[in-house]
Amino acid sequence: MPNEDLPEMKFDIGHVLFIDIVGYSQGLINEQSESLQKLKEIVRGTEQFRVAEAEGKLLRLPTGDGGALVFRNSPEAPVVCAMEIAKALKSHPELSVRMGIHSGPVNEISDLNEQATIAGAGINLAQRVMDCGDAGHILLSRHVAEDLEHYPRWQAHLHTLGECEVKHGIRISVVNLYNDEIGNPAIPEKFRKAPEVISPAQPTLTKSTKSYLVLGLIFFATLVILAVLFGPRFFRSRNRGALTNTAQSNDAWTTPASAKSIAVLPFDNLSSDKENAYFSEGIQDEILTRLAKIADLKVISRTSTQKYKSVPDNLREVGKQLGVANLLEGSVQKIANAVHVNVQLIRVATDEHLWAESYNRKLDDVFAVEGEVASAIAEQLDAKLSGIEQKAITDKPTQNTAAYESYLRGLSLEHNEYSYAAYQQVAIDYAEAVQLDPKFALAWARLAAIRSFLYFNAIDLKTNTRAAVKEVRAVAGSLNVRAATPANHSRG
Repeated sequence: MPNEDLPEMKFDIGHVLFIDIVGYSQGLINEQSESLQKLKEIVRGTEQFRVAEAEGKLLRLPTGDGGALVFRNSPEAPVVCAMEIAKALKSHPELSVRMGIHSGPVNEISDLNEQATIAGAGINLAQRVMDCGDAGHILLSRHVAEDLEHYPRWQAHLHTLGECEVKHGIRISVVNLYNDEIGNPAIPEKFRKAPEVISPAQPTLTKSTKSYLVLGLIFFATLVILAVLFGPRFFRSRNRGALTNTAQSNDAWTTPASAKSIAVLPFDNLSSDKENAYFSEGIQDEILTRLAKIADLKVISRTSTQKYKSVPDNLREVGKQLGVANLLEGSVQKIANAVHVNVQLIRVATDEHLWAESYNRKLDDVFAVEGEVASAIAEQLDAKLSGIEQKAITDKPTQNTAAYESYLRGLSLEHNEYSYAAYQQVAIDYAEAVQLDPKFALAWARLAAIRSFLYFNAIDLKTNTRAAVKEVRAVAGSLNVRAATPANHSRG
């Protein structure tokens, strides 16, 4: 029996468009950022997006390499929006995007951090429909297609693909949406199966058939004799060949495609105060950012690595999934004004420690640690640095440790929490950082970005945010720079 003490969960029917960038995790950090930003601009520029948002009939769920749009106005809305996106993408061939659409139950919930998010079978199934496709595909669940096929304008665009097996062995019916202008008419990879051999009815044996049958039996007998005489020699040769191929395969694994590729795994927070997790995350992020400034290195983005723990059980598997030859593990312990940082550079193929170092520094010297780690890694991987790159990885963004801590708090919150309330707090943290150090360029840049996001999403600032930004304007005025507010249309 249901527990009557639990609050009843309310579900609404949402018409979900799930979108992601194919091959997103394989790109460099700047490529990922540019691709995601361009996709956001395209999505926001569609008429369906603007209309649904203006009517308050649209929910958004960011997913790192794309996102989900939940329309509450019409089952046609996500389909029309997908077609608008596909048309716009024709001008951006560098973007490989796939989309999946389903209508089903969704509900707004709070996660463990009490932040608003979206869940429900409607979201899950839309993602699984999308996962059945390749770049360029707009796939619909059978349920959505059945709703659309009653209208003549959609009938010619709907092409049934059949069933696709998704997570947990579940099979879903999928329909491909395309016409001469948009969509991908090719059969998705997951649907390309060898045709089943259908046995014909047993034929009547004619005289001619019997003759061929006799010849066939004689041929078969000959093969058996040859197998007896030469089979052992053949299999001995085959086994030797298999051993040679296995050895070659192992050699291929130990010779990575790019010896200068690296992923920085999440750093462990060893501080007794677990609220200092933002600090260890910030150190990891800054080291990754500095490495990304070295053109001779291939650095995997934080978005791709954040799902792994700092010391994974199977380094080879993690390296294979990320497509890198090297991994950087680390831990950070912050006690009052002292910081202990421990890092290890590991070659994936051999589980060999190429380099390891421990740093015990005062808080105001932590920037030097980030630069030293980046320089040491570049040296170990034999990466060539230009003078500009050497300066970029050793520069200190600020001399003010309090400003830096405020900046790291905002950065961690921006990376891990996806809600308007969280972004309002992020604006406060960045504003505090530039108040403490008016020359802190990184904090100014992040403040400008988050303020623009809040403004263009019509999110009013909290009272303490308004006060912080007011002080920032005063600081900016004294420095003769423009405050981080879009145009002259501040909401707070």
